[in-house]
Amino acid sequence: MTTDVRPARAGRSFAAVLVAVVAGTAACGTAATPDRPGPEVMVSAPPLAYLAERVAGADADVTSLVPPGGDPHSQEISPATLAELASADLVVYVSGLQPAVDEAAALVAPSHAVDVLDAATAAVADGGEPPDPGRDPHFWLDPVRFGLAAGLVADALAEVDPDREARYRARAQTLVDDLELLDEAYREALAPCAGAVLVTSHEAFGYLAARYDLEQQGLTGVDPAVEPSPARLREVRDLVLRTGVRTIFFETAAAPGLAHRLADDLGVGTAVLDPMERTQDLDYLATMRTNLDALAEGLVCEG
Repeated sequence: MTTDVRPARAGRSFAAVLVAVVAGTAACGTAATPDRPGPEVMVSAPPLAYLAERVAGADADVTSLVPPGGDPHSQEISPATLAELASADLVVYVSGLQPAVDEAAALVAPSHAVDVLDAATAAVADGGEPPDPGRDPHFWLDPVRFGLAAGLVADALAEVDPDREARYRARAQTLVDDLELLDEAYREALAPCAGAVLVTSHEAFGYLAARYDLEQQGLTGVDPAVEPSPARLREVRDLVLRTGVRTIFFETAAAPGLAHRLADDLGVGTAVLDPMERTQDLDYLATMRTNLDALAEGLVCEG
């Protein structure tokens, strides 16, 4: 696996006040000290916090940019947060999920930044055709691609903190082992469901669908705040009736009203899937297994 640690891309600019904040903090030193024995890591979304915490263990301090209950799609970056980004030893983010974070990463140019979108675009075996990452950044819902991201974060931590490289790589491998077991569980449970239509309120499950041979059809696109058009609702209604779909899945953080109304109208059930965009103190493995239970019960499968 190649290391994907690089300076954040230069690009657009924030307001002049934010530039001033960065100018005052970007020169701060990042070397380990007795008061701060390990690197400071900032991450842009809850799944990446889980990932960084698993790889870093107690050897680094991981902070998430998304506040409890916050929506990453509409997140804004304050001058104080921008200052923290500028002084961080490592920034882990996925471009395309949070425009404000993309712009901030380009502006502050932290000493090290890892865009784990590369894990989403990597060629992997038996992964199906993944979504356009510019449209759907939720690659962590594919355990195999999430494992690739663990390797990228381990590479990055090893570069900023070489004395603890062996620990970072060992923890990353332990996480990859856990993700391989999770992938096996998904494959076994969803094998009878190959080709099944997965109707979701929010098109955040494209990577999962590609990995396990499902056909995702969403009421809305990747942004759950966008209301579906009447034409789209008619398309989904016809699809449900034509294919015998028995469950419409809605996400944990979104109001279930539309999904419930459509399901009631069509006489089908509803169930919850968690895309893990807003979940704080995330237990990724447990959440993925809960999602698997919902899929295995709600999809139309053989046997």
